[in-house]
Amino acid sequence: MNEILTTPLWGNTIYKWLTALIIIIVLFAIIKIFKVYIFKRLKKWAAATATSWDEFAMEVIEKNILPLLYISTVYFALQTLALGLRAKNILHTAYMIAITFFIIKIIIAAFKKFVLSFIKRDQDSESKEKQAGGLIAIVNIIIWLLGAVFLIDNMGYNVTTIVAGLGVGGIAIALAAQTVLGDLFSYFVIFFDRPFEIGDFVTVGTDSGVIEYIGIKTTRIRTLNGEQLVCSNTDLTNSRLRNFKRMERRRIVFAIRVTYQTTDRQLRDIPGIVGDIIASKDKLSYDRGHFSGFGDFSLNFEFVYYVDDPDYNFYMDAQQAVYLEIFSAFTEKGIELAYPTQTIQIESLPVFSVARN
Repeated sequence: MNEILTTPLWGNTIYKWLTALIIIIVLFAIIKIFKVYIFKRLKKWAAATATSWDEFAMEVIEKNILPLLYISTVYFALQTLALGLRAKNILHTAYMIAITFFIIKIIIAAFKKFVLSFIKRDQDSESKEKQAGGLIAIVNIIIWLLGAVFLIDNMGYNVTTIVAGLGVGGIAIALAAQTVLGDLFSYFVIFFDRPFEIGDFVTVGTDSGVIEYIGIKTTRIRTLNGEQLVCSNTDLTNSRLRNFKRMERRRIVFAIRVTYQTTDRQLRDIPGIVGDIIASKDKLSYDRGHFSGFGDFSLNFEFVYYVDDPDYNFYMDAQQAVYLEIFSAFTEKGIELAYPTQTIQIESLPVFSVARN
């Protein structure tokens, strides 16, 4: 038996190979027991909690930590063997690649979970998740690049030259693509500061429309005429933009002009008539009404009210109803609305008689 155990095989005795195998089997069994009896209970507990981060932690353990433990078990078991320098280097490189891969996956998953959890606290989270896709993709690329530099450094190579090259290359790219990078940083501003979101009705300069898509470089707006307006993110962040969706109420100012033939009693009744009509409407708040002045052809009144609903169609419907009732009430009370008129007064000239001889 001793002769068999001491028999050399690929540079190691069979005893050492069996020792490494036993280590692998025992550690695999421990991991399996943990997964079957402990980890399943932890998953049930995480599913019962109010926060989703517990379930995320269980998912990370199952998809990343446990596979890494299996790989680490094999790696450390093989370290007990007398392997050649080349074999050890290959084994070490493979292990470092595995560690880097799973750590990057954990970091990316944690960042994505953080962003999506931040978004889901708000309304209309589905459209915001689409908007966050560009940000997540950019961060993923950066994390993979940093992971590659970390891996190269741990493999014994000097990364100073690589980092310096990336720095010089980054400066060159930044100078060559200032506009693109400007739009990219503006995208970050839009995502985190949220001056507008998908579905908001906005006005930019003379154009108005609904935000349809927010990309890394451009934002697309569906205008009132039906065409799609494509704007760079930098233009939007640098301009004055009106977001009507976030307007809680509208302030409406309108004037009424009546003729100079209106009686004193009728003039005094007009503010009350208009105020009662506005106050009777749902979601309309009457503010004030005054006889504001004498015009060239009319007596002028100014009225102010608020619409407690940001929807533009509701505002137009309410305004139409108010105007129709004002017209009916004025007709009933004999109050005439004024329009531009001019009165020409012609004076008669004296008549001279001509004497005849």
